[in-house]
Amino acid sequence: MATVQLSSARVGAAAFAAKGKASLEPLRLPATVTFGEARPARRAFRGLVVRAATVVAPKYTTLKPLADRVLVKIKSSEEKTTGGILLPTTAQSRPQGGEVVAVGEGRTIGDKKVDISIQVGAQVIYSKYAGTEIELNDYNHLVLKEDDVIGILETDDVKDMKPLNDRFLIKVAEAEDKTPGGLLLTETTKEKPSIGTVVAVGPGPLDEEGNRIPLSVSAGSTVLYSKYAGSEFKGADGTNYIVLRVSDLMAVLS
Repeated sequence: MATVQLSSARVGAAAFAAKGKASLEPLRLPATVTFGEARPARRAFRGLVVRAATVVAPKYTTLKPLADRVLVKIKSSEEKTTGGILLPTTAQSRPQGGEVVAVGEGRTIGDKKVDISIQVGAQVIYSKYAGTEIELNDYNHLVLKEDDVIGILETDDVKDMKPLNDRFLIKVAEAEDKTPGGLLLTETTKEKPSIGTVVAVGPGPLDEEGNRIPLSVSAGSTVLYSKYAGSEFKGADGTNYIVLRVSDLMAVLS
């Protein structure tokens, strides 16, 4: 990602080097993801002014992505918890979704012209640190490659996501509550599951001639996947989901 958003849980104190230049300790970003409505970009953080995105001059009002890139208007972070508690800026999660407002003309693979499969107006979820953030018409946008878009949201619930390319939407199996010996496990000691059920399957990757290669794993399959791969999401009912590439799947269980 070409930009840094000051929404971390902790910001390092500023220190001055011998030549008088200020430096900041590394920022730590939160892991959870929620979505809200789009709003004008904000660049002030407790008196510290930071240009977190490339600012496009007001005389330019439109941006046309090139090749296989798309322009996404970023949704804002949630300012409240599901219980209605207001979150301070430092506790608000980094947004990972938005609305596609412009698309490129596509790309050429071999002798075939391949159009972008995402339509203007689609609500999408993208890889967390992909793309280049810009401020256009007072709103934050992201210029992404099509392959950085994880999926298209058909509804407001992630369970209805349509994964793109060689990706799968998987419902994560619940972690075991007890050890084999019968001891109850707390939330902090439960082992992170790496098994789940495939909910939706992408159309497959493109071959060297620009044709789609169908994925061999179908919806409803129970799969074993790499433990620390993919992008994790939580459904409206609290169910855990993960989006993975086919290379992250290790086996089909039966």
